[in-house]
Amino acid sequence: MRESLVAILVTVVSVLGAIQQVKSHKDQPLSGIAIHKITFDLNEKAYVKASPTVLGSNGQHSELVLVQYSSPKPSDDDWIGVFSPADFNASTCPGDNKMVQPPLLCSAPVKFQYANFSNPRYTNTGTGSLKLQLINQRSDFSFALFSGGLLNPKLVAISNKVAFENPNAPVYPRLALGKEWDEMTVTWTSGYGLNLAEPIVEWGVKGGEPKLSPAGTLTFGRNSMCGAPARTVGWRDPGYIHTAFLKELWPNSKYTYRVGHRLSNGALIWSKEYQFKSSPFPGQNSLQQVVIFGDMGKAEVDGSNEYNDFQRASLNTTKQLIKDLKKTGAVFHIGDICYANGYLSQWDQFIAQIEPIASTVPYMIASGNHERDWPNSGSLYQGLDSGGECGVPAETMFYVPAENRAKFWYSSDYGMFRFCVADTEHDWREGTEQYNFIEHCLASVDRKRQPWLIFLAHRVLGYSSTSFYAEEGSFAEPMGRDSLQKLWQKYKVDIAVYGHAHNYERTCPVYQSVCTSHEKSNYKGPLNGTIHVVAGGGGAGLAEFSDLKPNWSLFRDYDYGFVKLTAFDHSNLLFEYKKSSDGRVHDSFTISRDYRDILACTVDSCPATTLAS
Repeated sequence: MRESLVAILVTVVSVLGAIQQVKSHKDQPLSGIAIHKITFDLNEKAYVKASPTVLGSNGQHSELVLVQYSSPKPSDDDWIGVFSPADFNASTCPGDNKMVQPPLLCSAPVKFQYANFSNPRYTNTGTGSLKLQLINQRSDFSFALFSGGLLNPKLVAISNKVAFENPNAPVYPRLALGKEWDEMTVTWTSGYGLNLAEPIVEWGVKGGEPKLSPAGTLTFGRNSMCGAPARTVGWRDPGYIHTAFLKELWPNSKYTYRVGHRLSNGALIWSKEYQFKSSPFPGQNSLQQVVIFGDMGKAEVDGSNEYNDFQRASLNTTKQLIKDLKKTGAVFHIGDICYANGYLSQWDQFIAQIEPIASTVPYMIASGNHERDWPNSGSLYQGLDSGGECGVPAETMFYVPAENRAKFWYSSDYGMFRFCVADTEHDWREGTEQYNFIEHCLASVDRKRQPWLIFLAHRVLGYSSTSFYAEEGSFAEPMGRDSLQKLWQKYKVDIAVYGHAHNYERTCPVYQSVCTSHEKSNYKGPLNGTIHVVAGGGGAGLAEFSDLKPNWSLFRDYDYGFVKLTAFDHSNLLFEYKKSSDGRVHDSFTISRDYRDILACTVDSCPATTLAS
């Protein structure tokens, strides 16, 4: 047994001779593991054991695994890497340069933890254990013990394999609003390609007769990635992403559903049953509540170190959203979704984290720099922030009602709300395709039925006194307001919400950097400008404000939180900012007005002359 294990380890390490070093965004600690420097240091007295070996026996898709290990030469920088697939050599994974021999190691660990994390005496005893949470990611797992820290890792021992009972199972359903108000889409992930099974959804009004609907299937390959690490050490097969369209829904009604697959032998594989509430009819006068935030990311409940605490607060945000789920109709996560930055295993971990939310209410996303930006890929910005993903995982993992998901702008109607969602990673300036979309979205809404007009985008196109924007001198993205502020003013946008700056800030109603109202909390009648809000404190590391506080900035908070909009009726809206730490309201305002107030002219909102004049 020991000789066979040695042989396996020799095979694993023999492929590590010539590894292409890749660079990723500094916020992704998996990139801090010097995989290209891994050397072989197997010690027969060292071991790693993992139990149980079969997970998910009761249908669950996450489970704690006990990892026990021992090293005769323990040190404080020893660490445990979790690899999936379990055979993590690169013999079947050639890199970009096919002339490199031996082939590249192309699988970074999906997570890691230091050996002394829960064992303070590890360096004395040489033994330790960890409880690590695994989620169903369509493949088996193994655990490897390394010495030498992250910068000079030496492979010491590898564990037995661990796997979920059905690694192909349908998992992590996520709802989204469709292109029509009476449509809901449900997307899920599985290991079943169309050659193995047919994806289906069973759904219906709660308590009624269920029906079956088919689903479409998408996936993507390594060659769809634009660069490293997504194309090399960060690559992991995404499985199959299925989307079904549930149509002709009754407004504000409760539905149940479950996702599944019909195998070629006729057998059916089902998820557990979920439920959602359909959208209100556009203009329907009912209580309607929507949550908005950006830049959340993900973190591990077991304390695993894949992010070095950069996004630990995302767990608090997730927890508060779950607690408030019964009072939430839809969620808008406006960019910088999970910060995978080219390490694709993190997408599975993110959709597992948000499953209680996204399986219950529509979870709408916008495109951010960490999803899209890559040089020469068509993004407006030429940074490396996507880690080579260039938008492909986000555009495939989540449905949005865009005409073309590669152009991630769209409109969504939810009752009395119209949301115009921009894609700041593509050009929005006057004369562009997106500018025309934004104007059409703002101009086409019937404000008698949908009085609350909301503009959403990732980067701050309006106003922010975050230090990096203040240093630009523009207090926003350069050229951000130049073209768009005349549209916001002309079509009387009520609120614009952004992410990207990791904090919270609210302005007065403002136009051309001048407050159009001196009220701060109870707005009555015409706003005469747009209230701009930065809600980028979803969970990623916070961003400092400038020392200078402009006169349009009413409220700033260097903390994590999210925004909630509540429309009571066509005349009354409540805005709340809640902290992720306690879920309490720390800033709020109300808008009270009638339709005639929307019609009223203000600066640059009506033609300069009319027939009457």
